[in-house]
Amino acid sequence: MTAPMSPQDTWKQRAGSAAADLIEEGMVVGLGTGSTAAYLVRALAQRIQQGLQIKGAVASSLATYEMANNLNIPMTDLDDYPELDIYIDGADEIDPQLRLIKGAGGALLREKILASAARRFVVIADSSKKVTQLGHRYPLPVEIIPLAKTPIALQISRLGAQIQIRHNNNIPFITDNHNYILDCTFPQGIGDPAQLDAQLHNIVGVVETGLFIHMVSQVIIGGPEGVQVFPQ
Repeated sequence: MTAPMSPQDTWKQRAGSAAADLIEEGMVVGLGTGSTAAYLVRALAQRIQQGLQIKGAVASSLATYEMANNLNIPMTDLDDYPELDIYIDGADEIDPQLRLIKGAGGALLREKILASAARRFVVIADSSKKVTQLGHRYPLPVEIIPLAKTPIALQISRLGAQIQIRHNNNIPFITDNHNYILDCTFPQGIGDPAQLDAQLHNIVGVVETGLFIHMVSQVIIGGPEGVQVFPQ
């Protein structure tokens, strides 16, 4: 017997289904990573089963690729389609300027590549992901070259962060790109996301950050009041 969904999962499902309805005939679609994006993948698979035809989908992680492929979504890559019509993904935090923290699932580099390759980047989330300032609920993930983990951690700590190397079963978490992730907690939040992003990118060995700035076209939020879309 299937356990009933929690309210939060129901909100994620509603957001994912609403985003799947944005996908049109002949599109090339980017698929995000994480629990909310998984609802999108299932909703897209259902639409394809009902007759929707897309050129293909590009996955932001190996996990999403496997899930989508197993659901008979036609998969492709950026070599065949370097421009996506739409990229849909979740977020860990969303501020009023539609700036994001992403990367709790470890796919932030590939997610940012797909977002930058898309004509339209749509974020799906439950209402708990809305924040007034980034950095209070989730640490900021920074993907790094493993060789440089200690000097990078030292330099980021000088920016006011508390640093943890992400682990999985007591060993360092390895991204799909064979890198490490530093989870960076800023006790006072992130006052200027753009400035911090620039400072982090100036550190040699930093591959990418989980700050997504000036990238989002639209946000779809599922919550107790139903589905809301920003901007309208």
